[in-house]
Amino acid sequence: MSTIYESRYASSPHTVKKYDTQELRDEFLIDTLMQADKINLTYTHYDRYIAGSAVPVSGPLTLETIDPLKASTFLERRELGIINVGGNGTVTVDGTVYDMGLKDALYVGMGIKDVVFASEDANNPAKFYLNSAPAHTNYPTKKVSKADANKIELGSLETANHRTVNQMIIGGIVTSCQLQMGMTELKTGSVWNTMPAHVHDRRMEVYYYLDIPQDQAVCHFMGQPQETRHIWMQNDQAVISPPWSIHSGSGTSNYTFIWGMAGENLDYNDMDVAKITELR
Repeated sequence: MSTIYESRYASSPHTVKKYDTQELRDEFLIDTLMQADKINLTYTHYDRYIAGSAVPVSGPLTLETIDPLKASTFLERRELGIINVGGNGTVTVDGTVYDMGLKDALYVGMGIKDVVFASEDANNPAKFYLNSAPAHTNYPTKKVSKADANKIELGSLETANHRTVNQMIIGGIVTSCQLQMGMTELKTGSVWNTMPAHVHDRRMEVYYYLDIPQDQAVCHFMGQPQETRHIWMQNDQAVISPPWSIHSGSGTSNYTFIWGMAGENLDYNDMDVAKITELR
């Protein structure tokens, strides 16, 4: 069996205030990603979102359904976003092969029966990061390269948050039911992401951190704006962000993170900003 999954239940912000460090990590940190020859999935009850990875080394990996879905195929009632963060590979969608280079994205619509992941070179395998959300109808499968992304320049070196937001699976580029994904890259000398911080009570989010240099780390800030907590993140780890929580990080070097979200609407700018001076 090449598929491993776990379920996470939703937590009240009042309960989370009482968590110690290990409880926070157990509840929100995803540290099982990017294992060779495995598909690892975490099913969270926040908007029934799934975050995971597929790393085909010895041979192709097929996306299988998991018990919590109570479905005959994984995408029977779901849509899927994929971003490759490793070597060249392919994703075969109901017989159609999509070449996936470094930081290419692929949207796969509801109703697709077969999704197969493969690497071009076992010595430099593809590393597919996966996000999935419930869907109500089928939209076409579409590949989005990093060059195709809508790019937004934010922040400045003076405030240590100069970054490029690559919007990839988002309205205007890809039509989806509720899933949105993109990738934010911090410039050399910048370490802060998503600052000023915000919450969006109508959507949940997952951050996946990558390109963190060896022996470096990112401190991810979460919690209500007046009751923040933190989780230290290593390379190839992800963190679940509830709708009531900020999601922001500061690294000991620059890094990249992939954001994915789902919920009430597809308005990327639907957020309630917390003033920096009012964070507690």
